[in-house]
Amino acid sequence: MKKQWYDYLWIVSTIYLLLGFFNILFAWFGLLCFMIPLLISLAGGGKTYCNRFCGRGQLLSMLGGRFGLSRRKDIPKFLRSRWFRYGFLLFFLIMFAQMVWSTWLVLEGTHTLGQFVKLLWTFRVPWHWAYHGTAVSPWIVQFAFGFYSLMLTSTVLGLVTMVLFKPRSWCVYCPMGTMTQLVSQAKTSVAACSRSKECIK
Repeated sequence: MKKQWYDYLWIVSTIYLLLGFFNILFAWFGLLCFMIPLLISLAGGGKTYCNRFCGRGQLLSMLGGRFGLSRRKDIPKFLRSRWFRYGFLLFFLIMFAQMVWSTWLVLEGTHTLGQFVKLLWTFRVPWHWAYHGTAVSPWIVQFAFGFYSLMLTSTVLGLVTMVLFKPRSWCVYCPMGTMTQLVSQAKTSVAACSRSKECIK
């Protein structure tokens, strides 16, 4: 099968992580990975982003498949369960809200800028070399550090589950995948409800 342009989006994901290593402000571009899947899903595209355009998924497939870095074991049932996926989504959203709150505190001047990446939401890893004292406000930089922390943490989780299980095991419990699925289900429910009301009329 001929390769399509979107088959090379793994390069974009790789470049994003590298750029954030050298200049943390590039982390803002990661917001596209939040907005685009939701917009596609809201437009009726379902999980098209996950299945076709997700560069991280492509990267995991390549590393685990082509390079053989995966054990290719079935992912445990509990990771595929609804309670775990929804629970992980809730946890992820709480961590995102905490990141936004930290950004607000820096904006208000209550806290000073923290030049570190919080790996796995727990370990503070110094990342001062990635901030070069630009003219932008400290809160913009703080958000970049926080968002890069989320992106790096999810990448690490993806790599770990790739090695232990099948290459794209991360996709099973990815928060964005769960959100797009919920959006698709909500749209289907609304459409079904609308049709039923039309039938009653």
